[in-house]
This record gives sequence, structure tokens and C-alpha cells, in this order.
Amino acid sequence: MANLKDIQRQIKSVSNTQKTTRAMKLVSTAKLRRAEELARRSRLYADKMNQVIAEIAGRIKCSKIGGIDNRCFAEIENPKMVDIVFVTADKGLCGGFNIQTIKAVKKLIKEYKDKNVKVRLRGIGKKGVEFFKYNEVELFDSVINLSSKPDKTRSDEFIAASIEDYKDGKIDGLHIIYNGFKNMMTQELHVSHVLPVDGSQYECSEVQNSVLEIEAQDEEHMLDSLVNRYVEYAMYYALLDSLAAEHSARMQAMDTATNNAKDMVKVLKVKFNKARQAAITTELIEIISGVESMK
Repeated sequence: MANLKDIQRQIKSVSNTQKTTRAMKLVSTAKLRRAEELARRSRLYADKMNQVIAEIAGRIKCSKIGGIDNRCFAEIENPKMVDIVFVTADKGLCGGFNIQTIKAVKKLIKEYKDKNVKVRLRGIGKKGVEFFKYNEVELFDSVINLSSKPDKTRSDEFIAASIEDYKDGKIDGLHIIYNGFKNMMTQELHVSHVLPVDGSQYECSEVQNSVLEIEAQDEEHMLDSLVNRYVEYAMYYALLDSLAAEHSARMQAMDTATNNAKDMVKVLKVKFNKARQAAITTELIEIISGVESMK
């Protein structure tokens, strides 16, 4: 039979863990509210930016005029090298939040390697960076303390190299992979093909009726500026959306841990009561046996 003091020690340890996980859940809930609001406001701008850039790509594809020579809108049939940028958390204790992103990155790397396409892996977030370094996967570039504290300036600086390398022809594609916020209980994995811009979602009949116009003399400068802003904000929004999803995942993980600790305390208390009852019964038997032996 288990020692009563050992069981009491286990109950105290699990109870302390329960208090910690409950506190972490409350902290994540408070942080989630702020992160969710920021991501929600940013989503409106990001969606409109994606809509405009996709419409331009569709217009170029269907009309065969205005920016047809811009590499950011060209179809590259046989890519030789691509950049994959992933966003993970700097901290753990958030369930399968990070591993989902890592699995998506590994899957995309394999798909490109099967096609003999080289991949430059660029990581944001301590957990993802440490995972790939531990597994001896080469990282072209990495940064930590950015996914936990999204900063527009640092985000722009990080993604700028990929933008320039794409324009210069050093790479033929750019992907951003992250786990985004869907609602309080669900995260949504995003594998975004950022460059080249895809305009296939627009029908040519829709593009011809578009009110969007591109002045020839401003075409090159305007498209380059717009593409830069589009990619930069895609990167920044990925950080904001990922942070909200991280807090959501951690809140759920801590809630589950708290409930599990509560259930474990109940089990240990039952075990303690049984052990105490057994000890009392043993003592009574010894006393009765002693009295009987004295008769």
C-alpha cells in the first residue's frame, strides 16, 4: 500500500501545478483579447491588399498589357530555387500549435525536393528554429523574439532580402507558412504562395470590366512599390495572426492541463482515503489480535 505521506506530497504537487496552469490560462486569455483585436483590424487591410494585387495580376494575365514584363506577376514554369518563410512561437506549452507549422514546412520542402527545386528555409520563432537546427536542416536565415513581439520595421527588414532576391532572379518563389487565428477554439494553418502573385482566381471577363487602371508611365515604379508593400504586409499580418493563434492554443492547452490536474487530484484523494482506511483497519486488527492473545 502506498505511503500516506507520499500520496499527500503528490496531491500538493499536482494542486500547485493546477494553480500554475490556471494562472497561465488567465494570462493567455487576457493577451488573446488584445492580439485578436489587433489581428482583426489588420485583416481588413490585408484582405483588401490581397484583392487589389490579385486583380492586377489577373488584368496582366488576361489583357497582356501593363506590367507583363514585371517578374513578380510572371508565371515561372520551372523554378530552380524558392524561399520558404515559417512563423512559430518563441515559447512552448501551446499544444500542437508549433508542430502543425513544422509539419507543413517539412511537407512543402519534400514536394520541392521531389521536383529537384532547391529550398532556402527562413525561420521566425525560437521553437521552429531550434527544431530544424536540432534535425540538422540548414536555415538560410532566422530570427527570434519577433513572433512574440511583432514589429513592422523588423518584419520588413527580414522579408526585404527575399523580395530583392526574387526581383533579381535569385529565387523563383516565396511562401509564408504560419498557424493563424480562426476563433477562440480553432487555429487555421496557412501556406501562402506570395510570389509570384497568382491572378488565376480572376476570370478574364471580370478583369475586363474592372475599373482598375495602370498608367503606362507609372507602371514600373507603381507595381514595384505595390508589390513591396503587399509582401511586407503579408509578412507582418502573418506575425499578428500567428500571435493571436498562439495565445488561443496556449489558453486551450492550459485549460486542458488544469482540468487534467483537477481529475488527478480527485484520483489521488480517493487513493489517499483508501490507504488511510487500510492503515486504520490494519491497526485495529493488530489491537484486536493483541487483546485476544492476552486472554
